[in-house]
Amino acid sequence: MVQVFIQPAYGTSDARRYGAESLEKTVDFRVHADLIEPADLARLKALHPGGRARFWGAKDKYDHRMDTVTTGDVVLFTGRKHVQATAEVGHGFRNPAFARRLWNPDPGKCLFSNVYSLRRYERVGMPYEELWALPGFNVGDNFMGLRFLDETKSAAVLDLLRT
Repeated sequence: MVQVFIQPAYGTSDARRYGAESLEKTVDFRVHADLIEPADLARLKALHPGGRARFWGAKDKYDHRMDTVTTGDVVLFTGRKHVQATAEVGHGFRNPAFARRLWNPDPGKCLFSNVYSLRRYERVGMPYEELWALPGFNVGDNFMGLRFLDETKSAAVLDLLRT
């Protein structure tokens, strides 16, 4: 079953800056090949033959959960009381050096250690109320922090996205 997870990406100024660099536009990952393990680079090239992809990441406290993410899983990018975008996961890998180069965080700011490429990225602008109306979701939930949905919620979200 496709796993769905929710990840803030459009709320804070730092997240919006990172998003401008790697969500709103594609990144030529080949120019960073010196930092990418050969197996990860080969997988990226297979999934993104043009050498460009959108990227996002997760902090090291989510390492265990990010290990469960596979190609084809779906991510909802949230912020400002909307699901701002949806995408399908391409390839996920752990690479703090690549993340640091990609997003160039301010010193002392939290850094992603997990990175994943994206396919089928689409801006949607869906109000949170549409998610709140689904079974198992709570009205007023602002979807703070990375959240992995269970199978029931994942299925409901996937049905909503298909309509």
